[in-house]
Amino acid sequence: MDAYNESEQRTGFLTLIADNLALPFETEILGIMVTLERVEFGAAGDIVAICRHGKKRQAIPILDLPLPCPPPVGAKWIAAYRCWIRGC
Repeated sequence: MDAYNESEQRTGFLTLIADNLALPFETEILGIMVTLERVEFGAAGDIVAICRHGKKRQAIPILDLPLPCPPPVGAKWIAAYRCWIRGC
């Protein structure tokens, strides 16, 4: 895919994550088991995971999302995004 600037590159990563990450899956955030339902752009233009616990939903930045062990299929794209954003 062609991505000429940072915005297009971030969109490419969101597409790769959304298309390849096996959803839903459960992970633990601050000692609470949540279900990751989908990924999308947050208000700040970052990639966020929409997590659910009971009837409550919250957007968690994908950079801060703890992954379960073993990670779900497609988690390699989250790792690639984290590396890209941090300049690995």
